[in-house]
Amino acid sequence: MSPISMLLIGFAMSTDAFAAAVGKGAAMRKPRFADALRAGLIFGVIEGITPVIGWLLGRAASSYVEAFDHWIAFVLLGALGVHMIINGVRPDKEAADEDPGRHHGFWHLAVTGFATSIDAMAVGVGLAFLDVHIGVMAAVIGLCTLVMVTGGIMLGRVLGQLVGKRAEIIGGVILIIVGSAILYEHLSGAVG
Repeated sequence: MSPISMLLIGFAMSTDAFAAAVGKGAAMRKPRFADALRAGLIFGVIEGITPVIGWLLGRAASSYVEAFDHWIAFVLLGALGVHMIINGVRPDKEAADEDPGRHHGFWHLAVTGFATSIDAMAVGVGLAFLDVHIGVMAAVIGLCTLVMVTGGIMLGRVLGQLVGKRAEIIGGVILIIVGSAILYEHLSGAVG
């Protein structure tokens, strides 16, 4: 997998965390950089671990699905992309109910980080069938998430929920494009 594709996947995996961070930043009274960095580290570590778990699960099943692994990657990335687009378009009722002074402790951030990283675990399953170094991919996803969440919290009060939702839509489109590129590369290689 090319470095550009890896970076695009890292960006796409971090957009849902970015959307959550923008919401958290909007809910915080005046987020400090240290608070934003702490949240970015929590989200980044969790988002970096989950694709490794998915990759391990995928590797265990790889010998059974080698003939159609590119289709699995295409379907998983495409489905996750569509899911992210739908979440980006759907109105977010949770933000209106949230108390601005709550939900910024370690455990709440960790649970939110895990919830936004489920898609990264599914991507890890798909990556098990491709020629990619999972350690490098996990580090890219974790670092992209660290940067996106830290920036999202700092920008949250200024930008509000609208930008966060658009970022999730863009991330979904990127996943669909990467999945389609994987399928195209495999099918064009099989023909040529």
